[in-house]
This record gives sequence, C-alpha cells and structure tokens, in this order.
Amino acid sequence: MKKEELIRIRYFENEVKNKRAFLRNEFIAKSKNISDGEIKKISIGDLQLLFNLYDKYFFKNYFKENFRGKITFSLSKRMTRSAGKTIVPRINASLEEDKQKYEIRIGINFFFQYYELDREKLVAGAKTEDPLHALFMVFEHELIHFIEFYVFGDSSCKNKRFKETAMSTFSHKDVSHSLPTNREIIDKSLGIKIGDKVEFSYEGKIKNGIINRINKRATVMVLDKGGNYIDKYGNKYSKYYVPLKGLNKI
Repeated sequence: MKKEELIRIRYFENEVKNKRAFLRNEFIAKSKNISDGEIKKISIGDLQLLFNLYDKYFFKNYFKENFRGKITFSLSKRMTRSAGKTIVPRINASLEEDKQKYEIRIGINFFFQYYELDREKLVAGAKTEDPLHALFMVFEHELIHFIEFYVFGDSSCKNKRFKETAMSTFSHKDVSHSLPTNREIIDKSLGIKIGDKVEFSYEGKIKNGIINRINKRATVMVLDKGGNYIDKYGNKYSKYYVPLKGLNKI
C-alpha cells in the first residue's frame, strides 16, 4: 500500500463495528492498566498499543511495515476542551519522511470523569457505551488528523476531506464530542459557572469577585484600584486562583 491509499480506505459500518470489537478485546487482553470498559489508570504504553492495534485492524500494518517517521504519544491533565490533539512541527512537510515527527496527545480527565454526569456522551456522532469506547472514538479522530498530516502536510476537521475520510474509515458522522468537562461537572456539583459572583477567604479576609475561568481551580477577578487587569470600562482587577470548594456563590 502507498501512503496516498490510506485516505482511500473504505469500510462499511458493520465492518468498522466488528473490527473495533476485535480490537477492544485484544487491547483489554494486552493492556497492563485497563481490564474492562472503565479507565482508572492509563499509560503512554497503552496509547502505543492502541496505535499498533489500529494499524493492524484498519490499516493492514502499513505503519509497522512502511512508516519511517516518528510518532509519539502523550497524556495530559490540562486539556479542558479537546479530548485529543495531534501535534506536528510546522516544517514537517518539507522534511524527508525519516525526519518527520508526529505526536498524539490525549486529555485523560475526560475518561477518568466519564461517569461524573449521568447523560448521553457523544463522540464523533456516536453514543459511547463507556470510557474505553469514548477513548477509541477520540483516538480514531486523531488518527485521521495524523494521516492527513502525513499524506498532505495539513489537516483540519472542519474541512470536507477530513469528514469524508473519517466517515469512510471509521464511520464517524461528526467531528465533535460531548464528554463531561470540568466546567460542566463543577456547574452541576457546586452550582457555579463562569460569570457568577462569588466570595472567598484570602489571608483571613473575605473577598468577592467574578469567576473568569474554571479548571481545577477558579480564576476570580476582584475589583482593585491597584490591579493589573483592566476591562473595557476602565475598571481595574486583581486575579486570584481559588480552590473550588473555597467559593461561595453570592
């Protein structure tokens, strides 16, 4: 197989489901961290295993036998919107294949927190059954990015080419996900969201402000004549990073 043929692979939806089922069984059998559909622990080795299995079941071992570049994998706890990301140096397309580098990064909190919300979780247009199924769907999305970068030197899931390739290869009907985000989980559990007025204790004093951002902590902007941040009305603010449990909604 030539690399250009990677984007011309076609599978019927029932073929995709069967391949994914065989892949899942082999992955669970070989993974040192994952023994069922729940994900409590995951390693870079699991992502490498997953890549090898997708190569085997969907790409006829093309990458094992032909790919001369380097692909690496990483895990992130800081990704709050995208569950996956494919990273490619800008000069990649101008390099010989054996000098090319690719990285697939996975935001692991989306899978650790999968059961935090009792609602439907869609990935790439499919209703996922459990965290492992969701991981597979996200990984497939990133594989299409990787293949597009490899074949064409660029990739965007907004483009028709990406959507057609994702559909023909993995039966993906969409390019987004609705996995639980930190912001959504916090909104449900604590009843706070961006834009809410809150109060908190800082060095023995009560301060109040507006939530500007939510991750593991909340970023709260507090009115302060000596602050370094200015809004469009000329008001000055200081920024505070506050543990979520230390906030009280006003």
